[in-house]
Amino acid sequence: MTPAPDERGRIRAAMDRILNNTPARSDGAMTIVALATEADVPRNALTQRHTDLKNDFYERVRARGGTPDTEKRLRSQLRKLKELRAAEAEERRQLRNDVNSLVGALHQLQMENHRLRQQLSTTSLRVVPAPAGLHRP
Repeated sequence: MTPAPDERGRIRAAMDRILNNTPARSDGAMTIVALATEADVPRNALTQRHTDLKNDFYERVRARGGTPDTEKRLRSQLRKLKELRAAEAEERRQLRNDVNSLVGALHQLQMENHRLRQQLSTTSLRVVPAPAGLHRP
């Protein structure tokens, strides 16, 4: 598809409007999607045909001390993922401690069971009939 002759000019004008906080067609976000909407061009016009304008837009956003909205969203996602990773690491640590405790308890019960079985095998059992008065019907 051949770009419209004035496509680059519309993109540059849209950049100026967004950077001057006077968007006419978009929400004014500092993203390629908003820039494409503002310039009335498909998004792939910026990501494929006019990558130099896309890069220029992001450079201008950074130069004025701003951070592109996409970068803000990615940083927020990254922060949440790091928090989740830390929480999962703490959970794994706790689970390892629990496993160690359970292994210790299991070992102790096995040893006690072994001792009781030995004690039972060395003890002679004698069955004694119950006295007549203690027998229940």
